[in-house]
Amino acid sequence: MTSVPSPEPPIPPENSPPGPFITQHTALILLTALVIGLIVAGLTFLNGTPTAGAVLAGALSAGGSVPVLRTLIR
Repeated sequence: MTSVPSPEPPIPPENSPPGPFITQHTALILLTALVIGLIVAGLTFLNGTPTAGAVLAGALSAGGSVPVLRTLIR
């Protein structure tokens, strides 16, 4: 039985620029979710709900919209 050494991973160049912090796709999804959350929070507050309830409604709608937006926006 012959043992074959595993290949070493390639060494990246030292002067290579780092990748982006977040991709454009992620930024678009998060920005859209933020807008949805702000709209829901504003409408909930204008409906007469206390501020804490409006913030909670906006945060829940923004968080809930991220998976849906991820599948819709490709």
